[in-house]
Amino acid sequence: MISYATVVRREKMPSVYLYIPNIIGYLRIIVNFIAFAVCYSNRTLFAILYFFSFVLDGIDGWFARKFNQASTFGAVLDMVTDRVSTACLLALLSQSYRPGLVFLMLLGLDITSHWFQMYSSFLSGKTSHKDVQHTSNWLLKLYYEYRPFMAFCCVSCEVLYIILFLFADEKSTSLLSVCRVVMKQSPLIVLVFISTLVGWALKQVTNIIQMKTAADTCVEIDPKRSK
Repeated sequence: MISYATVVRREKMPSVYLYIPNIIGYLRIIVNFIAFAVCYSNRTLFAILYFFSFVLDGIDGWFARKFNQASTFGAVLDMVTDRVSTACLLALLSQSYRPGLVFLMLLGLDITSHWFQMYSSFLSGKTSHKDVQHTSNWLLKLYYEYRPFMAFCCVSCEVLYIILFLFADEKSTSLLSVCRVVMKQSPLIVLVFISTLVGWALKQVTNIIQMKTAADTCVEIDPKRSK
């Protein structure tokens, strides 16, 4: 039987939908809507808004830990917002560059890798897709267990895509040509560009490893169920 104190405590608890990190998540969605609405008319504003939404992604995690407001809904909202915003940007890049298939393949890898990871975590009874304690791959462990490394990889990907979008012209552009143009810019831009390429490459390798590891987990589930 539920005690009166428990009922009162539950009534005082805010709805999960109104958790601070989840409210920040709603703000991210609104900012992304505005960003993509102006992406062709004002690329600079788009870049600012898109990056601001990405910064909010880190802030909502801090609030979740600070106020003990981590939730399953918040984790799903966060991942869906991340995947959709990145997918939209990659779709834009696929229209601005040739070969556009490169960006569509990156989009497919990003979604597939994270979907496999989420579903395999669910099948394994884990509370978070970031729980990689049982994996033997050092890179995947480093990615999820060492926040600065994850931040470097994620920021590098988004900044690289933003740079490519800002340097794309009105017509379909050769990806290699734009990379050569960027390399002729100021030393600071060149340094940022090379750094983001490194982080981007590490992120794609991690995605591939994550997809394979998660797929192995899904394959191992069926024999266990049949016993």
